Amino acid sequence: MTMTLNPGRKLISALIFASTLGGTGLLIGAPAGAAPVTPGAPLVTGLPDFTDLIDKVGPAVVNIRTTEKIRMGQAGPGDEEMQEFLRRFFGGAAPRAPGQTPRRRAPQPQEEEVQRGVGSGFIISNDGFVLTNAHVVEGADEVLVTLTDRREFKAKVLGADKRSDVALLKVDASKLPFLTVGDSSRIRVGEWVIAIGSPFNLDNTVTAGIISAKARDTGDYLPLIQSDVAVNPGNSGGPLINMRGEVIGINSQIATLSGGYNGISFAVPIDEVIRVSDQLKKSGKVTRGRLGVEIGEVSKDVAESLGLGKARGVEVSRVEAGGPAEKGGIKVGDIILKFNGQAIERTADLPRLVGASPVGSKAVVTVWRKGQQQDIQVGIVELEDEKAPKKPPLKKPKPDTVANAIGLHVSDLTEAQRKELKIDAGVLVDASEGAAARAGLRTGDLILQLNNVEVRDARTFNGMVAKLDPKKSVAILVRREENTQYVVIKPRQ
Repeated sequence: MTMTLNPGRKLISALIFASTLGGTGLLIGAPAGAAPVTPGAPLVTGLPDFTDLIDKVGPAVVNIRTTEKIRMGQAGPGDEEMQEFLRRFFGGAAPRAPGQTPRRRAPQPQEEEVQRGVGSGFIISNDGFVLTNAHVVEGADEVLVTLTDRREFKAKVLGADKRSDVALLKVDASKLPFLTVGDSSRIRVGEWVIAIGSPFNLDNTVTAGIISAKARDTGDYLPLIQSDVAVNPGNSGGPLINMRGEVIGINSQIATLSGGYNGISFAVPIDEVIRVSDQLKKSGKVTRGRLGVEIGEVSKDVAESLGLGKARGVEVSRVEAGGPAEKGGIKVGDIILKFNGQAIERTADLPRLVGASPVGSKAVVTVWRKGQQQDIQVGIVELEDEKAPKKPPLKKPKPDTVANAIGLHVSDLTEAQRKELKIDAGVLVDASEGAAARAGLRTGDLILQLNNVEVRDARTFNGMVAKLDPKKSVAILVRREENTQYVVIKPRQ
């Protein structure tokens, strides 16, 4: 679990990425036939000197303070605690003596400017464009940018994107120091990097470390850079800089138990940052593509049962009614293998590729369906907040009296149920026992496919089950409420 570094927010404990049993091991022997490791010249000599680097890049890193205007008026009856708060901290009306008649006058609302938080940022052009995190400026009425030479400017927020946690600011100035943008796709695990920011409001604090991982999955649209650079509240929005003085990311999140540095920090890759900031500069918002599907991971067992070989691609668990995927012909149970020719190896790959696609364009989606690979052309629409529709509970017919060979009692769906669920085939699970129960199947589930073959009715399904090899696993496509996924039923070993 990760957390953003916004001072004033509640700090949430994160997971500890360790195990008491299956942790890191030490290789003490080489496999047969392997070349022996011979001592030679050391690959790393000495430690880097950051002094010249910091002199070069430091002036382009800024401190960001945000304020919020709080509107206050006369408190209503029963608001004693709020009245006391206003009297003590914001100069509200003086307390009345017992029995004193209050003055009859209209409330006089006032505005007080309160500091919300402190963060960091960096200048990317000499004419005053500044990058930071979206959460640093969220809800701010005024944003103040302070340079290392103590000059201070009011900044205008040109746009902020919560999904990538990137915000673009503009200050009215010229001939400012700025950072050179690097290439985050060329970073290497183990290379030295530094962070500059304002942790705990300590301006221009420099910390150093190495890149720990290049594409850590913590969200659908953010393959984050992980490092062990010390990052704390207030570092948010500051740059992660390589040894060439190039910014390669924006420090954004930490994994922590206490809210402070715990050796794991994350930065938004600069390639993604620039892509987002270009859109913010042009239109003030970020537009992303959408397919209209919900997806899940393809396990090794499912891949083998479906004839895929290795685990790859993503499983389509739901298709949005009337969405681009449904119009293009993508179906529940399809395994998406490629998007515009690019292989989908992990679940997070597809949302990123689709999100980066131009709205209104056409994409070729390669799917695995019933043992065969096929290409489907789908239109890309704009990503919006999606809410899965809720359906009424399914009415279950009377169950069979005898379970089939894998432990399922099934029955046919009525025409009304098929119409309500918008499916042409499938059977209803009335009860589950034995191998099916161990696999997680339960009453109310719908069986749509058995080993890539569509299930038409209960009689046909039970006949297919009777012909299965009892020593082999079987893959069943199961729909439960709005979600659909493959479930592998294994024989008892």
